[in-house]
Amino acid sequence: MTGRAKRKPKSVKESASGPPKRACTDGSEPVPSAKVSSELREQIVQLYKLQMPEDLYHFWDFCQGLCPDDPRDALMDTLGLRLVGPFDILAGAHKNTQNPQQHLHLHWRYFYDPPEFQSILQGCADTQHHMGYYRDTPDSLPSFVGENEAKKGCGISQLGDNVFAAVLLFLLRKRKEREVQKGKGESLENLESKLRGKAETLGLSLEQKTKDMKLRDKKVVTKTFHGAGIVVPVDKNDVGYRELPETDAGMKKICKAIAEARSDEERVKAFGPLQEMITFVQFANDECDYGMGYELGMDLFCYGSHYFYKVIRQLLPLAYNLLKRNLFAEILEAHLSSRSHDNLDQLSAQ
Repeated sequence: MTGRAKRKPKSVKESASGPPKRACTDGSEPVPSAKVSSELREQIVQLYKLQMPEDLYHFWDFCQGLCPDDPRDALMDTLGLRLVGPFDILAGAHKNTQNPQQHLHLHWRYFYDPPEFQSILQGCADTQHHMGYYRDTPDSLPSFVGENEAKKGCGISQLGDNVFAAVLLFLLRKRKEREVQKGKGESLENLESKLRGKAETLGLSLEQKTKDMKLRDKKVVTKTFHGAGIVVPVDKNDVGYRELPETDAGMKKICKAIAEARSDEERVKAFGPLQEMITFVQFANDECDYGMGYELGMDLFCYGSHYFYKVIRQLLPLAYNLLKRNLFAEILEAHLSSRSHDNLDQLSAQ
């Protein structure tokens, strides 16, 4: 097996406990608080077990200004985007659900969404396009806003570190992709102006790649199949992560051989190289290199075949728990139990 090029990840520490805070990207004053009640904020934390960044609440205020009667559809006519996920809680959509907490981590969770990814905007249904916050740990604020088209694969693209930046980039891309229909140009320009104005007032960056995101890139130990990368604590002796003994292309070849085997006998044989890597992961865990099992489990999750679910359950929850990211293990278990190529709108399903 051919090894990957040697990486030299820098030391990373997990976020401290307690409510995380995000300062303005350019290092100036922190983003001011939005006009969302403490009661609603507490409900979201209780239901999701996650802290939300302040830009989420400001974006809710922004969309209320655009469409007071139905803020969740404020961007539908111009961009074809609908506010979902935690925005549904802000809209009170959870109040008629008997036990929303057991469903919310599956709420608008698409087939390839890893536990680190939380949907906040729904786009084109044909491609299952959606945007969401990507967190490296459950007790940290999102590292960036990403997007995925589940019908096309597992790839997660980065769209800035806040929802205003993500929506603006989406708007600018839409303008380039197609000729603007009559009457649409003015509305898009008007929305762009309002987005820029609000973000500037709040001190939010509209860059696709902020300084903080570039700093995170230096901490990423491997991109994994979804491309967004994973971050694990690595000490000065490089303890925390060791590479898989296979390239990404080689891993995909192994996965394909297993998933497309023509018989059980052929599949058992194809599992040989993977079983060897699982043994390597066990050795790595014994030596505190928890990132190896994290990477292998995530790659198998991203490949998507149900033939890997048993191995994923063996690798990923353990990796998350060893890394003290237990909530991600809970989300993964719930997702694998209900994993479907149809998006999951759990609140509407009740």
